[in-house]
Amino acid sequence: MDAHTTLIREAADKGAQVICTQELCLTPYFCRTQDPAEFDRAEPLPGPASDHFAALAKELGVVLVVSLFEKGNAGRYFNTTVVLDADGSLAGTYRKSHIPQDPGFEEKFYFTPGDTGFRSFETSVGRIGVLICWDQWFPEAARSVALSGADLIVCPTAIGWLPEEKPEHGETQLRMWRTVQQGHAIANSCFWAAINRVGTEGETEFWGSSFVSDFTGTLLASASDGTAEILLSDLNLRAQEEHRRIWPFFRDRRPELYGDL
Repeated sequence: MDAHTTLIREAADKGAQVICTQELCLTPYFCRTQDPAEFDRAEPLPGPASDHFAALAKELGVVLVVSLFEKGNAGRYFNTTVVLDADGSLAGTYRKSHIPQDPGFEEKFYFTPGDTGFRSFETSVGRIGVLICWDQWFPEAARSVALSGADLIVCPTAIGWLPEEKPEHGETQLRMWRTVQQGHAIANSCFWAAINRVGTEGETEFWGSSFVSDFTGTLLASASDGTAEILLSDLNLRAQEEHRRIWPFFRDRRPELYGDL
């Protein structure tokens, strides 16, 4: 927690108004294996971690989007992100909806599928929606968050390569990951921020490459693939509104024709 507190302070000193963390930011990516002892890492909400970051948001006057391991009730555990407004209040909570299960990503063992639905949350700097990692591949999720009024969709992430896959598929996987999210930004006229882990844990090499896209799919900022860093980007909400007026995707939707979905 101390490391992230230091980074958040540094980002605020550089002028950031919305500060977002990577997925499960306070722990290693423990989902590489199935181990019941890892459940001890979870905390209730509210709890010590969320209280700490709420106080920090209020002290710095910034909006914090923080990804945590939540201990729910009745033996349920969630991959959860909280949005804390600049006065320290809880603007909203999102629980990861799509839970993957792959070698090195044993998330179904740990996480109950989220029950919060897809929403965005009003903050002092605009409406912020949240998706988490595997959610990013589903256009229905992005569209639902956008329809709730999001100006910015934030996606805390922990995605990387396994050593047996990287030589043949690594470049393609990274391209797919970036492109699909830029497509969501375009189709929903939203700013989009993807925040990924970096470094190697066990056999998993997290590919970093965090980025911010505008509503045209243009990359406004992009991070390296192997070094932790603070990525800064300016978001022009007025330009976004003007763009939406001439690209009225939501006006021209025909949901009555989408019954097969």
